Amino acid sequence: MTRHKALSAPHHGPTMPSAHDSHYKLLFSHPEMVRDLLIGFVPGDWSQTAQFDSLERVNASYVSDTDRQRHEDMVWRLKVGPHWVWVYLLLEFQSQPDEWMAVRMMAYVSLLSQHLIKEGQLEQGKLPALIPIVLYNGGRSWKSPTNVADCFAPSLPGLAPFRPQLRYHLIDEARLQLSSTPGVRNVASALFQLERSNTPTDIAHLAAAVGEALQAPEHQPLRRTVNLWLRRLIRRKMPDIAAAELDQIDDLLKGPTMLEETLERLYTEAIEKGLAKGQSIGMSQGLSQGLSQGLSQGASQLLGRLLEQRFGPLPEWASQRLQSASSPQLEHWADQLFTASTLETLLATQDSAG
Repeated sequence: MTRHKALSAPHHGPTMPSAHDSHYKLLFSHPEMVRDLLIGFVPGDWSQTAQFDSLERVNASYVSDTDRQRHEDMVWRLKVGPHWVWVYLLLEFQSQPDEWMAVRMMAYVSLLSQHLIKEGQLEQGKLPALIPIVLYNGGRSWKSPTNVADCFAPSLPGLAPFRPQLRYHLIDEARLQLSSTPGVRNVASALFQLERSNTPTDIAHLAAAVGEALQAPEHQPLRRTVNLWLRRLIRRKMPDIAAAELDQIDDLLKGPTMLEETLERLYTEAIEKGLAKGQSIGMSQGLSQGLSQGLSQGASQLLGRLLEQRFGPLPEWASQRLQSASSPQLEHWADQLFTASTLETLLATQDSAG
């Protein structure tokens, strides 16, 4: 394989990636994951003649060390018919969209293109086909332009032909239309479903289905990476569970029974712990009304911690809404916690019993 030197790109302000984000990047360092992402989520007939066994990672990153703190990107290439097609995959870990992503992508694609010219990686004297992809896993819906032309103000008369043109393909993970079938044919799709799962049963059965799809010996490196990623995911979704007990399960993908039973028990214990805290608050007031209020307060504190894990630090309005909510309303929000796309959408929903 040809060795390729890393290129530098403009810096746009660092945000330290979490351990979950680092494991997420590891997932897409496996060709099987990139293949399933391309097959499942990039449109076009080109994939019908793609030779996915030719997928190869070109280099680790085309960005500077400082910019790598904000996002992670990687470059792959594969044969489609007799031609090489390059895939620029950018993993965007921000909690909200970057309105200038199209400009950033234009800079990165330009750097990659210059590198291909320098390396002589051309098709009949022209640059090869290139697919720019942004995989976004933030909570807020992505409404930023996907064409750099839309980042520029309307052109003056006669200047429209000079407006830059570059479109990237957006995969907005939280808002994908995913199959609800129990089997797993596409591992990338299954992992997106796991991100959106909100019950121990859903997590356990999806994990088992992924395990079935990754039984072959050649899939063992990816299987180990999925295990690492899934442990981080469970701890992020259920921050109060006992991690030591989860670590006693060597392979989370082996089958649903043990994982489901463990998650159900740890989840119940975490809820009871929160309610017990609420009871102690209520009983200190010495009134039945105080007990009811204490139960709600304990539940609101637990839900608040879960919301911070999902959406980041809570704004003041959200904390006030949690504190004033009824027990049925808190329960309703907890049920919708991992399916709501944004904090605003979640806390705007009203329970019919509330």
